[in-house]
Amino acid sequence: MTAQAKTIARRNANANANVAVAVAASARTRPQANSSRILGRRSLLLPGLVIAIAVLLLCLLWSITLGAADISPRVVYEALFNPDSTQFNHLIIQTVRLPRVLSGAIVGAALAVAGAMMQGLTRNPLADSGILGINSGAAFAVVLAVFLLGNPPLSVYALFGFVGAGVAALIVYAIGSMGRGGATPMKLTLAGVILTSFISAFTTAILISDQQTLDKIRFWTAGSLAGRDMTLLLQTAPYMIVGLIGAWLISRQITTISLGDDVAKGLGQNTLWIRLLSAGIVVLLAGGAVALAGPVGFVGLVVPHIVRFLVGVDYRWIVPYSAIMGALLVTVADVGARVVIRPQELPVGVIMAVIGAPFFIWLARWKVKR
Repeated sequence: MTAQAKTIARRNANANANVAVAVAASARTRPQANSSRILGRRSLLLPGLVIAIAVLLLCLLWSITLGAADISPRVVYEALFNPDSTQFNHLIIQTVRLPRVLSGAIVGAALAVAGAMMQGLTRNPLADSGILGINSGAAFAVVLAVFLLGNPPLSVYALFGFVGAGVAALIVYAIGSMGRGGATPMKLTLAGVILTSFISAFTTAILISDQQTLDKIRFWTAGSLAGRDMTLLLQTAPYMIVGLIGAWLISRQITTISLGDDVAKGLGQNTLWIRLLSAGIVVLLAGGAVALAGPVGFVGLVVPHIVRFLVGVDYRWIVPYSAIMGALLVTVADVGARVVIRPQELPVGVIMAVIGAPFFIWLARWKVKR
């Protein structure tokens, strides 16, 4: 071999060694960079949650000022912290607007967390208590209660709502599990759509056949916060609060199950009991929300996807963020329902359908694995 050939071979060997060193260094630093980004994101989650809560409180106060007649923030402050029963605006705030705003917040939080749990447990990006028929089942049960009992106590609304939501969830899962492949996302979605259409037909039949029932709850069936008083709120809110707390307490287990049953079982989790407990929590959340505000759709579909984009896949953060973001979304939607055709108003369910339907189409087109 000539001296020139030896020189070229030596240079190639040095170049290859340098490439190998660079690749090894890159392999060592890449996990460090990824972990740094993860730690950086986690360090922002708590301040972000605090900011989200502050924004929600501001939106709630802003929502109270709006209506058929606007009320100044100063009057709202006085009505909340130094109420005067002789002031007409104070009475309006205390008896009409405050219960409505609080109802919208708790309903939005409950539906958003219910949707997040369902998506995690089924690994179905289209899972939502409205799309999977749970809201329709609860609504049918409440309509049936009014039809059979005439004017039942407010607590009966919640009881029938829970039963209807639970039965609908069982039927959808049973239908979606039939055939080869078990409960796939597409089969569960189709089962929910079919059951919703079927139950809605019976609900409409009852309302058409009984004018008294129609007069009582026709606005409620579209998903509305109008006319919600503090008594009904206090009757249904405890169930939803228990559901929200329960969802947060099992959030770590939901994170594990969302990664797959094999992973969860490998970590020693009893997936059956976690699923049963989660189903009970979803029924509390969805049934209570429907009993209070009617079948408001798409909240549980839209909010969890936005939250996962912001905070990742850890349900210890997804659950509280979903609660805050769901409350914020329904609050803003209710403001739109009140002002878009003022002095009249739309049901908040209509506004949510305008927001959620395009989002649903996008998910069905790009995110669902058949």
